[in-house]
Amino acid sequence: MLNILICEDDRHIRRLFRDTLEKEGYTIFEAADGSKALDLLEKHQIDLLITDVMMPNMDGNALTRTLREGGFELPILMITARESLADKRTGFNAGTDDYMVKPVDMDEMLLRVFALLRRAKIASEQRLVFGRTTLDYEALTLDNGNEIMTFPKKEFQVLFKLLASPNRIFTRAQIMDEIWGYESESDHRTVDVHIKRLREKIGENRDFEIVTVKGLGYKAIVK
Repeated sequence: MLNILICEDDRHIRRLFRDTLEKEGYTIFEAADGSKALDLLEKHQIDLLITDVMMPNMDGNALTRTLREGGFELPILMITARESLADKRTGFNAGTDDYMVKPVDMDEMLLRVFALLRRAKIASEQRLVFGRTTLDYEALTLDNGNEIMTFPKKEFQVLFKLLASPNRIFTRAQIMDEIWGYESESDHRTVDVHIKRLREKIGENRDFEIVTVKGLGYKAIVK
């Protein structure tokens, strides 16, 4: 069971978010401002934080910045009525992972929550081993038994994502959303470019291969 903390001073919005997320099987904690959220984070294992920006006592940006400075790495989804680029920049600079503007579409929020939790799960796994091949997420390296290769971060994240779920097909949109984020201005051709570079670097790996699924996307096949 995954724990989600909702930090929002409007109790009606908190209830809407709570009811929506509980229907998906998440355990929900609630706080009316950043200070109360910090208290809950000290007492409970929280897997994801959803926070408003404009709140009394401690706003969402201050809460996010405090958590990042304190070493908290949990994914954070910031939800606010502020929609200017400057406001989004402030949120991302504070350390948020994603950003939604009110009024919030509940289906879209669920998709973003799922993507953030999956990304965090992949990052926490740190290492994947297939035959003689080992991927180290922290070092961004692939050891094939003969050499250790270091990859640019985005390339490695794409590779790690595919190999974390062998034989599962990922669309270009899914890869873009989870690796680059929903706010990215890059298009889906960026994924194709990264896949091409990965194939050139990996070559004929004996333990896995990246396969194009025509009309759908990509998947990794473990040999």
